[in-house]
Amino acid sequence: MNLLAVVTVIFLERRDIGATWAWVLILYFVPLIGFLIYLFFGRLLKKTDFYHVEEKEKQEQARRVALQLEELNHPQTQMRHPAVVRYDQLIRMNLMSNDALLSFKNEVVILSDGEQKFNRMLTDILNAKYEINIQYYIIQKDSLGQALIAALTKKAQEGIKVRLLYDAVGSRDLGRKDFKELLLHDGEVFAFFPPTIGLINFRLNNRNHRKSCIIDGRIGYIGGFNVGTEYLGIDDKFGYWRDTHFRLEGEVVHDQLDRFILDWNQASDSYTAKEFFHYGTHSVEQTLPMQIVTSGPNSKTEHLKNMLIKMISSARQSVYIQSPYFIPDASYMDACKMALLSGVELRIMIPNKPDHPFVYWATTAAVGELIDYGAKIYTYEPGFLHAKTIVVDQAIASVGTTNIDARSFRLNFEMNSVVYDPHVASELAQLFEEDCLVCERLTAEKYAERSRMIKFKESISRLLSPIL
Repeated sequence: MNLLAVVTVIFLERRDIGATWAWVLILYFVPLIGFLIYLFFGRLLKKTDFYHVEEKEKQEQARRVALQLEELNHPQTQMRHPAVVRYDQLIRMNLMSNDALLSFKNEVVILSDGEQKFNRMLTDILNAKYEINIQYYIIQKDSLGQALIAALTKKAQEGIKVRLLYDAVGSRDLGRKDFKELLLHDGEVFAFFPPTIGLINFRLNNRNHRKSCIIDGRIGYIGGFNVGTEYLGIDDKFGYWRDTHFRLEGEVVHDQLDRFILDWNQASDSYTAKEFFHYGTHSVEQTLPMQIVTSGPNSKTEHLKNMLIKMISSARQSVYIQSPYFIPDASYMDACKMALLSGVELRIMIPNKPDHPFVYWATTAAVGELIDYGAKIYTYEPGFLHAKTIVVDQAIASVGTTNIDARSFRLNFEMNSVVYDPHVASELAQLFEEDCLVCERLTAEKYAERSRMIKFKESISRLLSPIL
């Protein structure tokens, strides 16, 4: 069994070389246990026809992508927008690799506080007129989780269509019994990649990490907040929870809904065609170009990692990054180093309070390497930093669910929004600057003073980083 797993990893699975060596070492040094670990955590998903999309929908999406590519080649009207012209290559790459359509008539509100975000979202849910489609990696069974389920149940009782998708591992405490009233009133609830037999789950390593809420096909929420009281900043373990979410209105919400439908049909018992979902109208008139980009273990390429690298390589003045985990692979690290060597100011903000020790020490090892190239590293002190943002030249930005690690790049299903607008990017940059006021700067001198034990922990964590 062990030999079969080694042969599969080396010769049959097209995975990252670093991850391949990590799995081979695990299988070699702990043969029987290593095989079981591989069985639950290491197997890859199929790359083709994962979502079982109907042929007519595939053809329609291909037509829309081809039309936008043609418009980029021969720009007219909206395609002459300054940000679209400047970031033509990034937009084109997202279109070609991920079918990420470019929308223009959009409105963005930045939400950086848990109470602010959930109060706004629950109000929008209670005001829904047609349909609510919602998915979260984590929904806790605490007061906030119960408030969300109660709001969804109330709308279902009013005759509003409610679909709820949660991750079976992230929300492991949830079960059908927790949605009894919602299901009784024709609400639909499914778990993504549930256990196969009893409590045995062979997809522990491939989780749906997306956080998305679409109301009436008109309002969308996307970002880093899960559902739980710790995200309100009232958990003593983590302190204040610093995160970033977008509230969206406009054309981009339709693209967000398209991505939800794929996940929904993968997880649900039956296939629901797009015409049975509500694509609402909007009254947004301002021009704010956006794309929704997704990636997952079913992807042929690491769309989101490539997008972030492309954003960094396009920088002329500055790159601001916030991430709870910063464990980049060689290609991402090289992009950061080349930006620094080109005179670009690179600022990276990470938490001071770790929630996973190995991940934390791998993070400090990576940022320590970039300090030598001139990166400015900040540790967030008041609580836990969970925001996943990048701002380039205060001209474009991305907010979503993607951490800077192999898990987000290769193993989890993730979703980011990209905004081609200097006003939104500048507002996010201002938030970063304000966060710096409560951070400590990790200088080269401070990093050099770390103990031998910390250096040892970093070395071990770096070896495991391809599979963390």
